[in-house]
Amino acid sequence: MPGLRLDNNGTAMIAKDQLDKERLPRHVAIIMDGNGRWAKKKGNPRIFGHKNGVTAVRDTVEAAAELGIEYLTLYAFSTENWNRPRTEVDALMALLVATITKETKTLMDNKVRLKVIGDIDSLPDTVAQNLQATLNKTKDNKGLTLVLALSYSSRWEIVSAVKQLAEDVKQGRIDSEDIDAKVFESYLNTADMPDPELLIRTSGEYRISNYLLWQIAYSELYFTSTLWPDFRREHFYEALADYQNRERRFGKTSEQIATEPNENS
Repeated sequence: MPGLRLDNNGTAMIAKDQLDKERLPRHVAIIMDGNGRWAKKKGNPRIFGHKNGVTAVRDTVEAAAELGIEYLTLYAFSTENWNRPRTEVDALMALLVATITKETKTLMDNKVRLKVIGDIDSLPDTVAQNLQATLNKTKDNKGLTLVLALSYSSRWEIVSAVKQLAEDVKQGRIDSEDIDAKVFESYLNTADMPDPELLIRTSGEYRISNYLLWQIAYSELYFTSTLWPDFRREHFYEALADYQNRERRFGKTSEQIATEPNENS
């Protein structure tokens, strides 16, 4: 069939026009895993995998923007990643700066707004400055919001939120009796974003790795053995198609869901 795409195992992959555009998630989060293993399989250092992972990022971002998905959050660097060898961390930071600088025009051309979550104060000055410049340039864009989780971990985020909330209670800005889930969410890095309906993890690992633990309480989880540098828009479509075949009940029964208005896919 003309235009048919196959994955690395020779399996036919879904096309964009096979998706139900009315049932797409508003927010997709991705754990981009497998860069190091991809490089090792090719006899190269780990940073080679990270560099090739940029192509996967670009293809996935373009696919999400074209489909009209509102938020795409990528786990780019965790707080635990600071424990990696210094040479790898330095190379990742340099790659991040180079990529942000190179891709800013593409973000502008595609009306993509960049947002960052995480412990930004822990980033090197050159990274923080380049990030801020791109954040400023793209802040008024009305298309996809691309969220980079940098120096991020969910436990760090939750502890930070608790500290801020405790300080506000101490200062009398909020009454402890008024604290509920909605109030707590307003102290998280993702306060102005909907929770992800779909979480994708590449590379065949089946764990969450301290990522958006509060926000994915009701997310659909999708795991693929594809290593991140090999991930392309067709893999993204596959994940979306799998999501659309699931029933999201939020604790209710199938019968209840069937009789309710379809407000959220």
